[in-house]
Amino acid sequence: MQEEQKQVEVEPPRFKSLTMSQQILKPRVRGFICITSHPEGCAAHVREQIAYVRSRPALQGGPKSVLVIGSSTGYGLSSRIAAAFGSGAATLGIFFERNGEGDKPGSPGWYNTAAFHAEAKKAGLKAVSLNGDAFSAEMKAQAIEAIKKKMPGGKVDLVVYSLASPRRTAPDGVTYKSTLKPTGAPFHAKNLDTDRKVVNDVTLETANAEEIAHTVKVMGGEDWEIWMEELDKAGVLATGCQTVAYSYIGPQVTWPIYKDGTIGKAKEDLERASQKIDALMKLHRGRAFVSVNKAVVTQASSAIPVVPLYVSLLFKIMKAKGNHEGCIEQIQRLFEKQMYNGNALNFDEKGRVRIDDWEMMPEIQKAVFDVWPAVTTETLEKYGDFAGYQSDFLKNFGFGLTGVDYDAPTEVERPIEDA
Repeated sequence: MQEEQKQVEVEPPRFKSLTMSQQILKPRVRGFICITSHPEGCAAHVREQIAYVRSRPALQGGPKSVLVIGSSTGYGLSSRIAAAFGSGAATLGIFFERNGEGDKPGSPGWYNTAAFHAEAKKAGLKAVSLNGDAFSAEMKAQAIEAIKKKMPGGKVDLVVYSLASPRRTAPDGVTYKSTLKPTGAPFHAKNLDTDRKVVNDVTLETANAEEIAHTVKVMGGEDWEIWMEELDKAGVLATGCQTVAYSYIGPQVTWPIYKDGTIGKAKEDLERASQKIDALMKLHRGRAFVSVNKAVVTQASSAIPVVPLYVSLLFKIMKAKGNHEGCIEQIQRLFEKQMYNGNALNFDEKGRVRIDDWEMMPEIQKAVFDVWPAVTTETLEKYGDFAGYQSDFLKNFGFGLTGVDYDAPTEVERPIEDA
């Protein structure tokens, strides 16, 4: 799917060479990817999330030793922040990112993690990170060793599974690649070209059986199962340990490409895995569940046709109602109102926790789809919050943060220091 995206540069390259590792960085966006990231901006974004968590009451009965698989961006990063700064938890983060090198900036996930470690160290919080392929047996073994040697009591009491990857090499040695396609009839719908700020139409052809199977292998629940089985065998799951994986359902207009598409098939498999893992966790007096979260702007969601247009409309309506949330607000609410503070999880009819409940309120959905037919390129600003969408997108890469001098040179090589 990524290869089919039209390559459009929003801004021309503006690297200004100073020293080999010192650059003036500006956003360069191609399709749904920003190919630059700003270390100071990423750090500011991390500090924003920490400040939000600190503005909330400390979690009562919260986690104290947490493994986050996919910890460097989005909901995984927010989970790590909420656990650490809301509950004083030691955290072990797993990710696959790259540091800056020479005149090339690193990935935002690397800079986010470097900033998280720095802030954790200041707060006296334990932070351990492992960089590599979370799908691999080697990384699982490294994580288990790190838990035994570096985490409190040699065990974890919360495991967050928040991986987003376009491909996976499974234990059978085969590399599978996910696909964004419908599984029924070809999908034709209104779309937003975020590069050109144009509302247009998109048509996607139906996935074949192999593409569906590959997507389930990458984005389904098999790897989560393997992680939990390996952690159990190694004896590193604490009594009462919980594990959660994140999912999304969304509105009916996106169902052909999401809920009923290849991704939806993978999410069904994630729910299947949740039930199997829950049986395992009950042996530890714990539990496993899937949390269905709200639509937010991430690199992954930006790649899904129709979703950017829907999100632009949704943001405007939810902001006007006063119940808009980003990743950190969502995870803080999950922890604060359902998982901890003596609360109980609120499951839907399929056994899922619904933190997308505000998004899916009938009046919110009605407001979105009342204006859906009227949205055109010319009326986008009237009905949607495209500026908010763009701002959230660029923040994910460290751009547009208050207090950051984007005209000043910055070191692109940033260490992740032990905390």
